[in-house]
Amino acid sequence: MLYYVSGTLAILEPGLAVIDCSGVGYGCRVTAYTAAQLKLGKEAKLLITESIREDAYDLYGFISREEQRCYELLTSVNGVGPKAAMAILAAGPQNFTLAVMTGDEKLLTAAQGVGKKIAQRIILELKDKIGGSAVELDFSSPSVSAAPAAGNHTALATAALQELGYSPSEIATALKGADPNATTEEQIRHALRAMVMKG
Repeated sequence: MLYYVSGTLAILEPGLAVIDCSGVGYGCRVTAYTAAQLKLGKEAKLLITESIREDAYDLYGFISREEQRCYELLTSVNGVGPKAAMAILAAGPQNFTLAVMTGDEKLLTAAQGVGKKIAQRIILELKDKIGGSAVELDFSSPSVSAAPAAGNHTALATAALQELGYSPSEIATALKGADPNATTEEQIRHALRAMVMKG
């Protein structure tokens, strides 16, 4: 199993990056988002997800764990293959995450080969998974009153964003200006919009 490849970027074409690792060239399928961050002749490191079928063995390379996780979530949805997943992630994992959390079908159908029904299925199946850590955390204890404190929503939103791979400093900056009394989902949306605007 390949976890990542690291070496000199020898070839960069639309959808393809070839990394020379000690004389062996690994051809990796990449999104436009990842390709934009690579430079010919420079060192590159891509996280790898393998796709092994009877007639093909493909390597999908990602510039970050966040992008790789989004790809794996997408391909877990029935009807979404590697090609469609890569097309959806062309604009970056943050835009994809924002589309799912806000239920924006148009952002998803903008990708080639993704129709309205597939977009709706992606949102339906992945919305809870992307915010999954917020569901798993339990802040209840005998000392906590029945009415949840507003800070709990912020803590839950922070935990969900950390699950997506954002650093504490990025999250703190993105949540500035968010209504502390807003729901967890509203705060996540606020943070993701802030990150997309910044990016």
